[in-house]
Amino acid sequence: MWKCEQVVGGELDVAEAAALYRASTLAERRPVQDTQRFARMLSGANLVIVARDEEGRLIGISRAITDGVYSTYLSDLAVDVAYQGRGVGRDLIRATREAAPEAKLILLAAPAAVDYYPHVGFTAHDSAWTMPGPAASA
Repeated sequence: MWKCEQVVGGELDVAEAAALYRASTLAERRPVQDTQRFARMLSGANLVIVARDEEGRLIGISRAITDGVYSTYLSDLAVDVAYQGRGVGRDLIRATREAAPEAKLILLAAPAAVDYYPHVGFTAHDSAWTMPGPAASA
């Protein structure tokens, strides 16, 4: 079993969070090797929900940016591969929605997760656009 709770992203242990991103495969698309940049990612999110198992081990994270009433951008949903398929991601999404219940939840799916999101209630949107930052490598 696990427990989801809202935390302050900047107070997370950066090494522990990076280990989770690696265990979830999300590290393949995030700059976890750049500790300073990764720490800024964690602290810059104003809505962070974590899932921990009975021993307190970090097994999942939802990292989002929200205004609380109109939109919540779910920038990262990471679940340790060993816990995938058990409902951890669904619980993280639920807790994220509960923290900003009036806001629309928006995300860009990782290629391997495209089939997961319709299963948990998301609908595809055909007019989303991205523009990489000048130093974007991940």
